[in-house]
Amino acid sequence: MSRQTETVKRAGGSDDVLIRECTTIEEFDTCVRLQREVFDMPDLELSPRRHLIVSRLAGGWILGAYAGAAGGELVGFVHHLVAVRGAEVIGYSHMMAVAARYQNRGLGARLKWAQRERALSEGRNFIRWTFEPMQARNAYFNLNRLGVVVRSYGVNFYGWDAGTEAFAEGKQFNLDSDRLIAEWELRTPRVEACARGERPAHAASTPAAAVEIPADWKQLRHEDGRAAERELLRVRSEFQTHFAAGLVCAGFERDGERPRYLFYSDE
Repeated sequence: MSRQTETVKRAGGSDDVLIRECTTIEEFDTCVRLQREVFDMPDLELSPRRHLIVSRLAGGWILGAYAGAAGGELVGFVHHLVAVRGAEVIGYSHMMAVAARYQNRGLGARLKWAQRERALSEGRNFIRWTFEPMQARNAYFNLNRLGVVVRSYGVNFYGWDAGTEAFAEGKQFNLDSDRLIAEWELRTPRVEACARGERPAHAASTPAAAVEIPADWKQLRHEDGRAAERELLRVRSEFQTHFAAGLVCAGFERDGERPRYLFYSDE
C-alpha cells in the first residue's frame, strides 16, 4: 500500500474502502458502468473506455474507491485530466461518480481529497471543474467543504444534454446546460482549513451579495418547466452581474426554502 493511500484511509475513517489508481481495462469498464448508474445519461454523453485510457497515457489518472476487506469492488471514481493555465500545468477534474448504495457516506469527499493529495505530489497547485448552479447539494460540497471559489459562469456549457430536461404542457424540452467554473487553489489557507475539517475564512464574513436558487430544482423542472427556465435565466443574470462587479462566489447557505450562493469582494 502506498503512503498516499494510507493517508487517505486515516483521513476518511472507514477501513472498508481503499482509494487507489485505476489501471486495468476491467476497471475502466466499471467506471463506464458507474457513469450509467449514477448519471442516467445516454451513452453519447458518457466518457468511454477509450477516453479513459488515452487521458491516462497523456498524464491524467483515475482514482478509484474500492470496497470490501480486500478492496475488490470499484464503487466510485474521480477522473483527473492534465490541463494548462497559461504556462502552468494544472489539473481538470472531468468527472466523479459514486455508486448509489455508497452515497452519503463521505466517499465523494475522500476521493476529492485524494485527488488533491495526488495533484500536490505531482507539483500541481490548481484544479478546475464545472458543476450545475441549480444543485444545492453540489454547491455546498464544493464551496463549503472543499473550499473552491467561483469567478465565472458558463452559459449552456455542454449544449443541451440529458441532465437538462424539463416538462411543460405535458411535453419534454431541454434547458440550457449552464455551469459554474470551480477553482480549487490547492495550497491556499482557505483550502488548507477545509482539509482540516474547519470552516473556510469567508464563512465568518458578511457577504456582499447573494443569489437564491430553487429549493427543489428537480421537482420544479418536472412540474413547471417554463418556470424552471425563468429561474435558470434569473440565476444566470444575477451571477453575471455580481461577477461583472468584481465579486467572487465563495460560500453557500443551505436552507430548506431559500438556499443561496454567497458573494464576497475578490481580494
